[in-house]
Amino acid sequence: MKGSNIVYVVSYLLLTLGLACYFGYHMLYGHPFPNADFDLMIDCIIVGSIGATLYCLHGVCFNFCVRKDWSNVWGVWYFLRPIMGAVCGGVSYLFLKAGLLVLEAKKEPDASDLGFLAFAFIAGLNVDKFLKKIEDLAKATWGIEKSKQDGDRDEKH
Repeated sequence: MKGSNIVYVVSYLLLTLGLACYFGYHMLYGHPFPNADFDLMIDCIIVGSIGATLYCLHGVCFNFCVRKDWSNVWGVWYFLRPIMGAVCGGVSYLFLKAGLLVLEAKKEPDASDLGFLAFAFIAGLNVDKFLKKIEDLAKATWGIEKSKQDGDRDEKH
């Protein structure tokens, strides 16, 4: 039956979003992890996952409701995308913290971490373009060749 796993996909995505929001709330109002030095990195991971989950929910709405073209083949993609977004959120933190990517020309003494979180959200929201930018940076900085991927394909979901 076409679309039979949509309930599972949406449930998983909402659970992922709920857990990310739960941990995000605790990061804002307390320290659920023993070392407060890692709070911003964990925040970036959570925000990256939220960005990817939002992208997936948009895909569900668009493909199931608008296009009426839901395919169970994409189930793995919907499962892995929030995980990939979380990883990209963490990687965005590492690249910003290492100074390989710069958000502002000079560091203001009272600057907040919102730039880190905004960048992590974008990294999670658009995993494919984020990975391409990281590969471009690796090529320019260290001469590492790009990986052999499918190239630029038009994603359906």
